[in-house]
Amino acid sequence: MVKKKPHPSLQGKKPINTATKVLEKNRGAVTALRRNPGHIKNKLKRSEMYGKYLLEKKHLQKQRRVQRDKKAEELGVDVETLKQTPKTLDNTREAEATMVQVEDIEVMGDEGTDEFVDYFEDTVRPKILLTTRPRPSAKLFHFINDLMRFFPQLFYYPRKSFSMKDIIEFAGKGDRNFTHLMVLSEKSKVCNGMIVSHLRKTGAAAGGDETVKCSGPTAFFKISNVIPSTDVPSHGTSTSHVPEMVLNGFGTRLGHRVGRFLGSLFPHNAQFQGRQVATFHNQRDYIFVRHHRYIFEEGKQEFVEKEEDEEKDSDNDEDSDDDEEMDEDGSDADDEKNEKATKKRSKKKKPRKKTKARLQELGPRFTMKLRWIQEGTFDTQFGEYEWFHKRKEMDTTRRKFHL
Repeated sequence: MVKKKPHPSLQGKKPINTATKVLEKNRGAVTALRRNPGHIKNKLKRSEMYGKYLLEKKHLQKQRRVQRDKKAEELGVDVETLKQTPKTLDNTREAEATMVQVEDIEVMGDEGTDEFVDYFEDTVRPKILLTTRPRPSAKLFHFINDLMRFFPQLFYYPRKSFSMKDIIEFAGKGDRNFTHLMVLSEKSKVCNGMIVSHLRKTGAAAGGDETVKCSGPTAFFKISNVIPSTDVPSHGTSTSHVPEMVLNGFGTRLGHRVGRFLGSLFPHNAQFQGRQVATFHNQRDYIFVRHHRYIFEEGKQEFVEKEEDEEKDSDNDEDSDDDEEMDEDGSDADDEKNEKATKKRSKKKKPRKKTKARLQELGPRFTMKLRWIQEGTFDTQFGEYEWFHKRKEMDTTRRKFHL
């Protein structure tokens, strides 16, 4: 018997990638992709097989592309319309049982009686008290300055040595009438957390009982990627106008709850002459916060509006020509029609310039991620949680999102 030669990978030699020769011999014969060789423990053998794996993958992609082009030619369809949409974590997310449908009567009824309905109906204007952890760093005050420009009716009070309960009592006494409390935390002189508590007492926070009114809820957000307005490229300066607000991507019941909580921080009487927009964009449970100013201006390109009466005029011209052939002398009515048609042709619409919308970012930029929502005001000992983010139990896959 002929003795088999050992594979070069077993002799410690670097293997030669022979995948190109195999593909040249079996051109067009590759129909299925082999298994990813990541399970092979031998490093040299794994590198050789991975080279074959990549070449087969590239060859299969080329075959699919050629077949797609042939189908498009046979059907007489543009090739771009048959292109497949790439798979992302957003469009392949796991189905959420609490996803809210459009015009859901039950959800609309709950939102019509929750703690934030007065803010959205513009019967109550928010007033926010902002403070920090004890002994904040000097860098945190740059972020506080940006927040005071971002949120209307936001007032900063130094924390000193007061506890959270003392601050909540202080905010509700007298004629202060603070509706929200915002507390910033930091680590290594960078803001890393934000507690937002709703202080205004409502019957919805007490379970719908109007006789016993309570404050709440309270939410904690992790803060990351803080970029002050001075570091934003080509940034502008915000004015004192009340901005418009955009809440995007909050699809579940929890997402609606969080979106309405964030929406209650802004008054709902936007001053459109300021042309400012505050955006809370939720994507993969990360809430991206941006502040922009928009402007509409005329561009350089010109376009002419389509004339609706062109076909009617051409039909009238043909009818008038037929009448002239039948009646050689003609009539006064036909002459008037011809004169009107010529006048309409001479009156061409002037070309107009396209209007463009431009954005200028005002800052700041930061990202929020919800960690928990608690009923009532801040209470670490006896507070009941509406929702708490448990990573090991909830984040089972990368395609599962909660907001």
